[in-house]
Amino acid sequence: MTYDKPFLPDEFRRRVQDVKQRMERAGLDLLVCQDPANMGWLTGYDAWSFQYPQAVLVHLELDVPIWMGRLVDVNSAFVTTDLPPENIFSFSDHLVNHPELHPFDDLCQLIKSRGWHSARIGVEMDAHYYTARGHQHLVNGLPNARFFDSCGLVNWARLVKSKAEIVYMREAGRIVSNTMLEVISTLKPGVPQYQIAAEVYSSQIRGIDGKYGDYTSACPLIQFGDNTNAPHLTWTDKPLPKSGLVLLELAAARRHYHAPLARTVYIGKPPEEVKRLANVIVEGVDAVLEIAKPGEVVEEVDAAWQNILKRNGYVKKGRSGYSIGLNYPPDWNERTVSIRSGDRTVLQAGMCFHFQTGIRLEDFGAAISESFVVTEAGGERLTDVDRRLIVVD
Repeated sequence: MTYDKPFLPDEFRRRVQDVKQRMERAGLDLLVCQDPANMGWLTGYDAWSFQYPQAVLVHLELDVPIWMGRLVDVNSAFVTTDLPPENIFSFSDHLVNHPELHPFDDLCQLIKSRGWHSARIGVEMDAHYYTARGHQHLVNGLPNARFFDSCGLVNWARLVKSKAEIVYMREAGRIVSNTMLEVISTLKPGVPQYQIAAEVYSSQIRGIDGKYGDYTSACPLIQFGDNTNAPHLTWTDKPLPKSGLVLLELAAARRHYHAPLARTVYIGKPPEEVKRLANVIVEGVDAVLEIAKPGEVVEEVDAAWQNILKRNGYVKKGRSGYSIGLNYPPDWNERTVSIRSGDRTVLQAGMCFHFQTGIRLEDFGAAISESFVVTEAGGERLTDVDRRLIVVD
């Protein structure tokens, strides 16, 4: 079997070494990773298998991580990673969906066989696929171990992107730009909403310039009219009206690196209040991109945005953005930095963010967002779609 691996082995060696140094500082001997993005970032593993228990183990004494998953997924581990065969293990298949036993029972036996039964073990308590039942089986199966929440240790290691990762971020930005423009061209009165969603999926996967797209970590979010102040609604079979607002938030993924993008469209002649809100959003984003340089504190980036909103009589409740990069369903944010008051993270070159500008008023909402990478010159846009209220006659 052949597989086009996204990175050279040295990239993974650097990542593992970085994580081990973080583990030492945190007082951990062993890290059990369940988050599929963290598993992929550490080893290159890539398969649709995260709906079942699986894990990557990083131990301070090991130069190379261990992968453990379903028997049917072992070949995927051989193909997508450079892990040696002796570091790839499968659970006993009868443990999958067993009413009493659990695949992590075998994981406990593996840990014991390595002499790590009394280790200080970090687990990803807030990972989407790390279940309460799986954790209980680990705790019961390793009574002499001490367990700690790793507090997103690997997620934080992923925050500053390497040059090789930024290549994929930029490619994702080009794909989502093309997708957004293609979708906007289909927005005409009478077109059913599901047809618009179908165009999103088709364009996302087709990619651009010979660079295909992966499945994204979340579905396209599409709202119309009054529903534009409810940002996480999806499509229906209703046709587009003769006039009104359309809010699109979608992403593209290249080798699972995501670039999200939101644009607001008005079919027909837009009211002045809609145009005014859009203009203020664009002004605020420009201010953010200008100051998003290494050394800037995240909450000061948010303050620049909030000051422009306040000066124009608007308010944005909640965070204004979040870090992005490699991810799998159900979410494309890295669950580390949030652009909001109180986040004192200092920006570094190579960090990537989605600055999500959604403003929800009583009767409607609007968003003109940007994905960007922090550079010495400020925030470099990963996308190329006009920053304005887009009007479709």
